[in-house]
Amino acid sequence: MKKAICLLLITIFFGSAQAQLTVPAHGNSVKAIVGERIGLTDVTINYGRPGVKGREGKVWGGLVYEGFKNLGFGNGKECPWRAGANENTTIEFSTDVTIEGKHLAAGKYGFFVAYHPDKCTIIFSSATESWGSYFYDEKEDVLRVNVTPTKLQEMRERLTYQFADQTDSTATIKLEWEHLAIPFKVGTKLHQLQMASFEREMKGEKGFDSHALVQVADYLLEHDTKLEDALTYINAASSGLPVYRVFMVKSVILEKLGKSAEADSIRQVAIDMGSERQIHFYARGLQQEQKMQEAFEAFRYNYKKHPNTYTTTMGMARGYSGIGKLKDAKKYAHKALALAPDEANKKSVQAAIATLESGKQLE
Repeated sequence: MKKAICLLLITIFFGSAQAQLTVPAHGNSVKAIVGERIGLTDVTINYGRPGVKGREGKVWGGLVYEGFKNLGFGNGKECPWRAGANENTTIEFSTDVTIEGKHLAAGKYGFFVAYHPDKCTIIFSSATESWGSYFYDEKEDVLRVNVTPTKLQEMRERLTYQFADQTDSTATIKLEWEHLAIPFKVGTKLHQLQMASFEREMKGEKGFDSHALVQVADYLLEHDTKLEDALTYINAASSGLPVYRVFMVKSVILEKLGKSAEADSIRQVAIDMGSERQIHFYARGLQQEQKMQEAFEAFRYNYKKHPNTYTTTMGMARGYSGIGKLKDAKKYAHKALALAPDEANKKSVQAAIATLESGKQLE
């Protein structure tokens, strides 16, 4: 009797100890966490990665059953696939997103898939700590979206989640396994998030940093929004960072606000501060906007300020070409050829001379 009690105690002790140990995932599955930032939104997926393990051709419609199925355990309800192995797959979004155009609030979700060969239903559930999908309950669904599965060119031995087709505010997440991918597009409201981030950060120490002030002004200018605020930011930056770029940004903001005379004055301040290369690229930008006469004046100003350099001499060739004076353009191009600093630049000038000789303007 004493021996039986001792054996029972030993069994209980070792059973309890084993339950507390960290061991590999069950069934030769691999635990994985993948994530990516889409715009300003962090997306994190936590899942188990089962392998095909010689079951090629038996995964989809077999191991991964179609639709919903009573698994014979748990709550006894019909369940979708757990979209991974072991614990239910979870996906977390740090901000509100859209899934295939449908809104989903920020948060962590259990992720399930009801598979069909021509259409899959992806499910985001408020249940995030279940084992597999045994305790799935449709009442906990937050969002369901239908998507179309696609074929993979190469076999994927282990299930994986990939981020693809990224833009600054979207990405397509693909569940890939064996010969099939289940993709769904995630979108974010990047502009709204960026504006909220700026508003929050500029209330702190970054609101006193000239570089941060310029960054916000740049963004507002690029998106043509809140230009009066942009002007306020760039004015604050100019006192601590009186450089070419700051005053050039200010001139563009003023121009967009309809304050042309003030914009012209500030632009000249910027040009007077500008380096040889800054003025050259400013003039090139004017040419891209088809403002050829203004570009010529900028090239000529640069040449007078920095005479007989390769950059400004070639600038004069481009400037004269832009206003149709090809003879003068060729003269400066030949002069630039003698000043070219390396073989690559020499070849570039020679090509420009050939273009001018043919009677065509430089691009």
